[in-house]
Amino acid sequence: MENPVIILGAQTVGTAALDAFQSNDVVVYCLLDDDKALQNTELNDVPVMGNTDDAQLLKLLGKKCEVFVATDDTASRRSLTSMLHEEYTVAPVNAIHARASVSEHAWLGHGILVGANAVVASTAKVENGCIIGPNAVVEAKVQVGEYAQLGSGSILNAGVEVGAQAFIGSGVVVVAGVKIGAKARVGAGSVVVADVPAGQTVFGNPATKV
Repeated sequence: MENPVIILGAQTVGTAALDAFQSNDVVVYCLLDDDKALQNTELNDVPVMGNTDDAQLLKLLGKKCEVFVATDDTASRRSLTSMLHEEYTVAPVNAIHARASVSEHAWLGHGILVGANAVVASTAKVENGCIIGPNAVVEAKVQVGEYAQLGSGSILNAGVEVGAQAFIGSGVVVVAGVKIGAKARVGAGSVVVADVPAGQTVFGNPATKV
């Protein structure tokens, strides 16, 4: 990546994104965050300079800087991504840690975070805005919908489908062919052996409705 990156969000997701970019020697120009307590501070020696809608800094996007949306709240990430597309005609770049393994035959959208030691296998499809935590595994023919989140060490076996905005907790195993509905939530450490309807929360081994 030739241009430096501006990261929108300086909290948990922003810290992970910064680590991913720095692992690849990508220059991060600054971070922006709406929490005033974080502004005028530094994160890994990179300044946190202002709000996520700072027009003076965002006007650099496109020609001089790239952007990554890293706010912790999914709704905020979606809103900011829409704003960037509509007002600045830019799409967020991907933040893929240098120690992650992403097959050249996987399909990735925009604005995706892939943590250290995560694996995205050939023929997997990961749509826009997803977060794939450290040590997570996305096997062949898996489909992950927009803005879904996979926790650290989670494993999606071959052919799993994860709906948009679903949340898969840390250490979860989803067995081959299972479908996780949109906005469903799977508690940490669960083993999912049956389909999970949209909006449902499940937990346990085997995972059952909470």
